[in-house]
Amino acid sequence: MAEERADEATAAVLAAAEELYAGPVEEFVGRRTALAKDVTAAHDKATGQRVTRLKKPSTAAWAVNLLVRREAGQIEQVLGLAESLRAAAAALDGAELRALTKQRRQVTTALATTARRRAAQAGTRLSESVVDQVEGVLTAAMLDPVAAQVVRTGRVLTAFTATGVSQVDPEAVVAVPEALGHVAAALPEEPEQAPGPPALTLVADDGARLREAEEALEQAEEEVAAAQAERDDVRRSVQDLDARRLQLRGEVDELRRRVAELEEEADGVDDEHEEAAAALDDAEQVLAEAQRDAERARRALDDLR
Repeated sequence: MAEERADEATAAVLAAAEELYAGPVEEFVGRRTALAKDVTAAHDKATGQRVTRLKKPSTAAWAVNLLVRREAGQIEQVLGLAESLRAAAAALDGAELRALTKQRRQVTTALATTARRRAAQAGTRLSESVVDQVEGVLTAAMLDPVAAQVVRTGRVLTAFTATGVSQVDPEAVVAVPEALGHVAAALPEEPEQAPGPPALTLVADDGARLREAEEALEQAEEEVAAAQAERDDVRRSVQDLDARRLQLRGEVDELRRRVAELEEEADGVDDEHEEAAAALDDAEQVLAEAQRDAERARRALDDLR
Protein backbone atom coordinates (compact mmCIF):
# COMPACT_ATOMS: atom_id res chain seq x y z
CA MET A 1 0.00 0.00 0.00
CA ALA A 2 2.78 2.44 0.91
CA GLU A 3 4.55 1.61 -2.35
CA GLU A 4 1.34 2.28 -4.30
CA ARG A 5 0.94 5.66 -2.60
CA ALA A 6 4.55 6.51 -3.40
CA ASP A 7 4.00 5.57 -7.05
CA GLU A 8 0.83 7.68 -7.17
CA ALA A 9 2.65 10.63 -5.63
CA THR A 10 5.48 10.36 -8.16
CA ALA A 11 2.96 10.11 -11.00
CA ALA A 12 1.26 13.26 -9.72
CA VAL A 13 4.57 15.14 -9.61
CA LEU A 14 5.45 13.92 -13.11
CA ALA A 15 2.08 15.09 -14.43
CA ALA A 16 2.47 18.49 -12.76
CA ALA A 17 5.98 18.82 -14.21
CA GLU A 18 4.66 17.89 -17.65
CA GLU A 19 2.18 20.77 -17.48
CA LEU A 20 4.63 23.23 -15.95
CA TYR A 21 7.49 22.70 -18.38
CA ALA A 22 5.14 22.75 -21.36
CA GLY A 23 3.84 26.19 -20.46
CA PRO A 24 5.17 29.73 -20.86
CA VAL A 25 8.23 30.37 -18.75
CA GLU A 26 6.89 33.71 -17.50
CA GLU A 27 3.85 31.93 -16.02
CA PHE A 28 5.93 29.24 -14.34
CA VAL A 29 5.89 30.49 -10.75
CA GLY A 30 2.18 31.27 -10.58
CA ARG A 31 1.22 28.01 -12.29
CA ARG A 32 3.53 26.04 -9.97
CA THR A 33 1.78 27.51 -6.92
CA ALA A 34 -1.63 26.55 -8.29
CA LEU A 35 -0.53 23.04 -9.21
CA ALA A 36 1.11 22.50 -5.82
CA LYS A 37 -2.18 23.37 -4.11
CA ASP A 38 -4.08 21.00 -6.40
CA VAL A 39 -1.62 18.17 -5.78
CA THR A 40 -1.70 18.77 -2.02
CA ALA A 41 -5.49 18.59 -2.04
CA ALA A 42 -5.46 15.41 -4.14
CA HIS A 43 -2.60 13.65 -2.31
CA ASP A 44 -0.80 15.18 0.66
CA LYS A 45 1.36 18.11 1.72
CA ALA A 46 4.64 16.28 1.08
CA THR A 47 3.67 15.59 -2.54
CA GLY A 48 2.56 19.20 -2.96
CA GLN A 49 5.92 20.38 -1.61
CA ARG A 50 7.66 18.27 -4.24
CA VAL A 51 5.78 20.29 -6.86
CA THR A 52 6.64 23.55 -5.04
CA ARG A 53 10.34 22.63 -5.23
CA LEU A 54 10.28 22.18 -9.03
CA LYS A 55 12.77 24.70 -10.38
CA LYS A 56 12.11 27.26 -13.06
CA PRO A 57 13.95 26.33 -16.28
CA SER A 58 16.56 28.53 -17.87
CA THR A 59 15.55 30.22 -21.12
CA ALA A 60 17.61 27.76 -23.16
CA ALA A 61 16.09 24.77 -21.34
CA TRP A 62 12.59 26.19 -21.83
CA ALA A 63 13.30 26.57 -25.58
CA VAL A 64 14.46 22.93 -25.76
CA ASN A 65 11.34 21.76 -23.91
CA LEU A 66 9.16 23.79 -26.29
CA LEU A 67 10.98 22.38 -29.33
CA VAL A 68 10.53 18.81 -28.11
CA ARG A 69 6.78 19.34 -27.83
CA ARG A 70 6.24 21.44 -30.96
CA GLU A 71 8.58 19.40 -33.20
CA ALA A 72 8.11 15.96 -31.62
CA GLY A 73 8.26 14.08 -34.93
CA GLN A 74 11.40 15.86 -36.11
CA ILE A 75 13.11 15.40 -32.74
CA GLU A 76 12.38 11.67 -32.71
CA GLN A 77 13.62 11.31 -36.28
CA VAL A 78 16.86 13.14 -35.53
CA LEU A 79 17.50 11.29 -32.25
CA GLY A 80 16.69 7.98 -33.92
CA LEU A 81 19.23 8.78 -36.63
CA ALA A 82 21.76 9.69 -33.92
CA GLU A 83 21.30 6.26 -32.31
CA SER A 84 22.04 4.58 -35.63
CA LEU A 85 25.12 6.75 -36.15
CA ARG A 86 26.47 5.95 -32.67
CA ALA A 87 25.96 2.25 -33.28
CA ALA A 88 27.84 2.43 -36.58
CA ALA A 89 30.57 4.88 -35.54
CA ALA A 90 33.04 2.18 -34.44
CA ALA A 91 33.14 0.73 -37.95
CA LEU A 92 33.52 4.00 -39.83
CA ASP A 93 36.76 5.42 -41.20
CA GLY A 94 37.99 8.98 -40.69
CA ALA A 95 36.45 10.41 -43.86
CA GLU A 96 33.01 8.98 -43.09
CA LEU A 97 33.16 10.20 -39.50
CA ARG A 98 34.03 13.72 -40.68
CA ALA A 99 31.09 13.63 -43.06
CA LEU A 100 28.72 12.48 -40.33
CA THR A 101 30.05 15.12 -37.95
CA LYS A 102 29.34 17.79 -40.57
CA GLN A 103 25.85 16.38 -41.08
CA ARG A 104 25.23 16.37 -37.34
CA ARG A 105 26.26 20.01 -37.07
CA GLN A 106 23.94 20.96 -39.91
CA VAL A 107 21.04 19.14 -38.24
CA THR A 108 21.62 20.68 -34.80
CA THR A 109 21.99 24.16 -36.31
CA ALA A 110 18.73 23.71 -38.18
CA LEU A 111 16.97 22.52 -35.03
CA ALA A 112 18.35 25.46 -33.03
CA THR A 113 16.98 27.80 -35.69
CA THR A 114 13.60 26.08 -35.40
CA ALA A 115 13.76 26.50 -31.62
CA ARG A 116 14.35 30.24 -32.08
CA ARG A 117 11.32 30.45 -34.41
CA ARG A 118 9.11 28.48 -32.03
CA ALA A 119 10.19 30.66 -29.11
CA ALA A 120 9.38 33.80 -31.08
CA GLN A 121 5.93 32.39 -31.84
CA ALA A 122 5.50 31.90 -28.09
CA GLY A 123 6.49 35.52 -27.49
CA THR A 124 10.10 35.06 -26.38
CA ARG A 125 13.12 36.27 -28.32
CA LEU A 126 16.23 34.10 -27.93
CA SER A 127 19.61 35.82 -27.88
CA GLU A 128 22.56 34.40 -29.83
CA SER A 129 24.11 33.03 -26.64
CA VAL A 130 20.88 31.25 -25.72
CA VAL A 131 20.58 29.77 -29.23
CA ASP A 132 24.17 28.51 -28.86
CA GLN A 133 23.16 26.84 -25.58
CA VAL A 134 20.16 25.23 -27.27
CA GLU A 135 22.42 23.92 -30.03
CA GLY A 136 24.82 22.57 -27.39
CA VAL A 137 22.00 20.62 -25.72
CA LEU A 138 20.85 19.20 -29.06
CA THR A 139 24.42 18.21 -29.92
CA ALA A 140 24.72 16.46 -26.56
CA ALA A 141 21.49 14.57 -27.29
CA MET A 142 22.97 13.31 -30.56
CA LEU A 143 26.25 12.27 -28.93
CA ASP A 144 25.07 10.78 -25.65
CA PRO A 145 22.10 8.37 -25.29
CA VAL A 146 21.46 9.56 -21.73
CA ALA A 147 21.36 13.18 -22.94
CA ALA A 148 18.87 12.08 -25.61
CA GLN A 149 16.62 10.62 -22.90
CA VAL A 150 16.93 13.85 -20.91
CA VAL A 151 15.83 15.93 -23.90
CA ARG A 152 12.92 13.60 -24.67
CA THR A 153 11.44 14.18 -21.18
CA GLY A 154 10.67 17.80 -22.04
CA ARG A 155 11.50 18.66 -18.43
CA VAL A 156 15.01 20.03 -18.92
CA LEU A 157 16.10 22.51 -16.24
CA THR A 158 19.30 23.98 -17.62
CA ALA A 159 21.56 23.87 -20.65
CA PHE A 160 24.26 21.20 -20.68
CA THR A 161 26.82 19.64 -22.98
CA ALA A 162 28.19 16.14 -23.52
CA THR A 163 31.20 14.65 -25.28
CA GLY A 164 29.71 11.24 -25.92
CA VAL A 165 32.25 9.68 -23.53
CA SER A 166 30.94 10.63 -20.09
CA GLN A 167 27.21 10.45 -19.42
CA VAL A 168 25.09 13.40 -18.35
CA ASP A 169 23.85 13.39 -14.75
CA PRO A 170 20.02 13.46 -14.96
CA GLU A 171 19.79 14.54 -11.30
CA ALA A 172 21.37 17.87 -12.27
CA VAL A 173 19.49 18.68 -15.48
CA VAL A 174 16.03 17.04 -15.25
CA ALA A 175 13.32 18.60 -13.09
CA VAL A 176 12.06 15.17 -12.02
CA PRO A 177 14.75 12.48 -12.47
CA GLU A 178 11.99 9.82 -12.46
CA ALA A 179 10.90 11.31 -15.81
CA LEU A 180 13.90 9.70 -17.50
CA GLY A 181 12.45 7.20 -19.95
CA HIS A 182 9.25 9.24 -20.38
CA VAL A 183 8.60 11.22 -23.57
CA ALA A 184 7.04 14.67 -23.40
CA ALA A 185 3.55 14.92 -24.86
CA ALA A 186 3.46 16.72 -28.21
CA LEU A 187 1.53 19.99 -28.26
CA PRO A 188 -1.09 20.44 -30.97
CA GLU A 189 -0.45 23.10 -33.53
CA GLU A 190 -2.17 26.36 -32.72
CA PRO A 191 -4.44 27.59 -35.52
CA GLU A 192 -3.31 30.76 -37.19
CA GLN A 193 -5.56 33.65 -36.30
CA ALA A 194 -6.54 36.38 -38.70
CA PRO A 195 -5.25 39.79 -37.68
CA GLY A 196 -7.81 41.72 -35.70
CA PRO A 197 -8.03 44.68 -33.41
CA PRO A 198 -5.49 44.71 -30.60
CA ALA A 199 -6.67 42.98 -27.47
CA LEU A 200 -7.48 45.02 -24.44
CA THR A 201 -5.18 44.62 -21.49
CA LEU A 202 -6.98 44.62 -18.16
CA VAL A 203 -5.12 45.94 -15.19
CA ALA A 204 -5.59 43.86 -12.07
CA ASP A 205 -7.25 45.64 -9.20
CA ASP A 206 -5.49 46.14 -5.89
CA GLY A 207 -7.28 43.15 -4.35
CA ALA A 208 -6.01 40.80 -7.04
CA ARG A 209 -2.53 42.20 -6.72
CA LEU A 210 -2.68 41.76 -2.96
CA ARG A 211 -3.77 38.13 -3.31
CA GLU A 212 -0.96 37.46 -5.81
CA ALA A 213 1.55 39.09 -3.47
CA GLU A 214 0.25 37.05 -0.52
CA GLU A 215 0.51 33.83 -2.56
CA ALA A 216 4.02 34.74 -3.67
CA LEU A 217 5.02 35.45 -0.05
CA GLU A 218 3.43 32.18 1.12
CA GLN A 219 5.31 30.23 -1.52
CA ALA A 220 8.57 32.00 -0.68
CA GLU A 221 8.09 31.28 3.03
CA GLU A 222 7.41 27.61 2.26
CA GLU A 223 10.60 27.44 0.20
CA VAL A 224 12.54 29.13 3.03
CA ALA A 225 11.08 26.66 5.54
CA ALA A 226 11.98 23.72 3.31
CA ALA A 227 15.51 25.06 2.82
CA GLN A 228 15.92 25.66 6.58
CA ALA A 229 14.69 22.13 7.36
CA GLU A 230 17.17 20.69 4.90
CA ARG A 231 19.93 22.89 6.33
CA ASP A 232 19.07 21.73 9.86
CA ASP A 233 19.17 18.08 8.79
CA VAL A 234 22.58 18.56 7.23
CA ARG A 235 23.80 20.48 10.30
CA ARG A 236 22.70 17.62 12.57
CA SER A 237 24.51 15.18 10.34
CA VAL A 238 27.67 17.30 10.57
CA GLN A 239 27.36 17.47 14.36
CA ASP A 240 26.87 13.71 14.62
CA LEU A 241 29.88 13.14 12.40
CA ASP A 242 31.97 15.57 14.47
CA ALA A 243 31.09 13.64 17.63
CA ARG A 244 31.81 10.30 15.99
CA ARG A 245 35.11 11.62 14.61
CA LEU A 246 36.21 12.80 18.07
CA GLN A 247 35.23 9.44 19.55
CA LEU A 248 37.18 7.52 16.94
CA ARG A 249 40.21 9.78 17.31
CA GLY A 250 40.12 9.17 21.07
CA GLU A 251 39.94 5.44 20.49
CA VAL A 252 42.82 5.63 18.02
CA ASP A 253 44.93 7.60 20.52
CA GLU A 254 44.14 5.04 23.24
CA LEU A 255 45.07 2.19 20.92
CA ARG A 256 48.32 3.90 20.00
CA ARG A 257 49.14 4.40 23.70
CA ARG A 258 48.33 0.75 24.39
CA VAL A 259 50.42 -0.39 21.41
CA ALA A 260 53.36 1.66 22.73
CA GLU A 261 52.98 0.03 26.15
CA LEU A 262 52.82 -3.44 24.64
CA GLU A 263 55.86 -2.76 22.46
CA GLU A 264 57.80 -1.62 25.54
CA GLU A 265 56.63 -4.69 27.45
CA ALA A 266 57.59 -6.92 24.49
CA ASP A 267 61.07 -5.37 24.45
CA GLY A 268 61.45 -6.16 28.17
CA VAL A 269 60.35 -9.76 27.61
CA ASP A 270 62.85 -10.04 24.76
CA ASP A 271 65.66 -8.93 27.12
CA GLU A 272 64.55 -11.36 29.84
CA HIS A 273 64.28 -14.13 27.27
CA GLU A 274 67.82 -13.50 26.10
CA GLU A 275 69.13 -13.59 29.71
CA ALA A 276 67.15 -16.75 30.48
CA ALA A 277 68.44 -18.44 27.35
CA ALA A 278 72.03 -17.62 28.38
CA ALA A 279 71.36 -18.93 31.90
CA LEU A 280 69.90 -22.10 30.40
CA ASP A 281 73.07 -22.64 28.41
CA ASP A 282 75.16 -22.22 31.60
CA ALA A 283 72.92 -24.61 33.50
CA GLU A 284 73.16 -27.18 30.72
CA GLN A 285 76.96 -26.99 30.92
CA VAL A 286 76.97 -27.31 34.73
CA LEU A 287 74.64 -30.30 34.50
CA ALA A 288 76.81 -31.98 31.90
CA GLU A 289 79.92 -31.45 34.03
CA ALA A 290 78.15 -32.79 37.13
CA GLN A 291 76.99 -35.83 35.20
CA ARG A 292 80.56 -36.51 34.06
CA ASP A 293 81.87 -36.16 37.66
CA ALA A 294 79.19 -38.55 38.88
CA GLU A 295 80.12 -41.09 36.20
CA ARG A 296 83.80 -40.89 37.16
CA ALA A 297 82.96 -41.36 40.86
CA ARG A 298 80.80 -44.39 40.01
CA ARG A 299 83.60 -46.02 38.04
CA ALA A 300 86.11 -45.33 40.88
CA LEU A 301 83.77 -46.94 43.36
CA ASP A 302 83.35 -49.98 41.15
CA ASP A 303 87.11 -50.33 40.90
CA LEU A 304 87.51 -50.33 44.68
CA ARG A 305 84.93 -53.02 45.10
